[in-house]
Amino acid sequence: MTLLEEFGRFIEDCQGRSFSPSVLHHARRALLDWHGALIAGSNTDTAQMLRQAYAEELGVGKCSIAGTTHKTFSRAAAFMNGTISHISEFDDIFRDGAYHPACPTISAAFALAESRGDSIENLLAAIIVGYEVSTRISKVIQPSHYEFFHTTGTAGVFGAASACAYLLRLNASQACDALATAGTFASGLQQAFRSDSMTKPMHPGHAAEVGLNAALVAQAGMTGTPDLLEGDAGFGAALCKNPRWGELFEGLGSSWNIEQMTFKNHGCCGHNFPAIDAVSHLLDQHPIDPREIARIRVGGYRATKEVCKYIHPKTAFEAKFSLTYTVSARIILGRVREKAFLPDALGNPEIDALEDKVELFIDQECAEKFPLHRSAKVEIEMHNGLVYKHHQHTRHGDPDEPLTDQELLDKFIELAEPRMGLLRAQALSDALLQKSSVSPVSGLSKIWAGVSHELDIQ
Repeated sequence: MTLLEEFGRFIEDCQGRSFSPSVLHHARRALLDWHGALIAGSNTDTAQMLRQAYAEELGVGKCSIAGTTHKTFSRAAAFMNGTISHISEFDDIFRDGAYHPACPTISAAFALAESRGDSIENLLAAIIVGYEVSTRISKVIQPSHYEFFHTTGTAGVFGAASACAYLLRLNASQACDALATAGTFASGLQQAFRSDSMTKPMHPGHAAEVGLNAALVAQAGMTGTPDLLEGDAGFGAALCKNPRWGELFEGLGSSWNIEQMTFKNHGCCGHNFPAIDAVSHLLDQHPIDPREIARIRVGGYRATKEVCKYIHPKTAFEAKFSLTYTVSARIILGRVREKAFLPDALGNPEIDALEDKVELFIDQECAEKFPLHRSAKVEIEMHNGLVYKHHQHTRHGDPDEPLTDQELLDKFIELAEPRMGLLRAQALSDALLQKSSVSPVSGLSKIWAGVSHELDIQ
């Protein structure tokens, strides 16, 4: 049996499975967080350009798109919402795979479920299955895969295909075909987000569309290559070095990776988080006056230095991938959420001056622990000679230091309220967290489709 055949059998077996209340609760957390990221991206210039590009496909179909009341067909909705939900950089993370599963997986499953009139309960189960398959693949191809590829665009196709295969009730053979077809279209290069372009969010959008399409053509009878993962010219051979296929099925069906998700507490690249959290700890513990800071030294891992490289960023995109900026913004503004990336913050002279005092270097201990641990060592040296130090071993929001349900809800309300008003934001969160009786997936989109673009971010 090939690897994808094993996953196909797993997907079929899950169709007769009842998931525990804990696993379902974590799926609801993921669905809530995806909605927050989706709504946050809905009114951006990138989202507007995307909707313009798809104008001829709007006004038909049953599927909702963030930022407009127009409907479309499922594949277009998967691509558009998969893209829009990644724009704001607030989407979840599977730490061990350097992977954002929500945007490709939930965007595809939501579109298919809405088009079929499916229930929220079935959507939650599909999300669990899609997360499980894709996170397992993302983990065993690291760390070499992340040298050149954006895992959300590559492993994301398997999350979308698995979730959609579950919703379509594909048998094991068909599910294998869906995964195999999706896998040959896996793509997403890191170079796309090493400059200020709008391409990066389209990686999960493409993955969502690819996975949905693969499941639909598999249902129609189109076959794929069963050994696409492990074959001599397959996914593993082409996209990473020495994939650990032997670990792929450890604990499959007895533990669920959706319970091991990282939810972002800051609105920027996750490689900035350990340093931001370390600074937060020092500010909470010591009377640090920003005006008296002489120097800030940040020791991180390789990806922090290579990806979060911008200094004195000129755009919101650059700022989200700037360690010097996000650390300085945390000190001056008090948090690194949406306000930190508005024009007033980007032009803030206090942040600009503090950036010149931040030094980023690769710390050997932090580098050796990546990707299983995202850590940072921060030293804040004051003009009077005092030095405050903290080693942040993980990120607040990681599985070993998770956001509480209330923190996750507060984040959602902060993102949603400026765009849809408090009452609609609360109605949506109540439905997502099972505090109201909304059952069809379409009942969720009726709340958020076409939300106001008038913003008042405080």
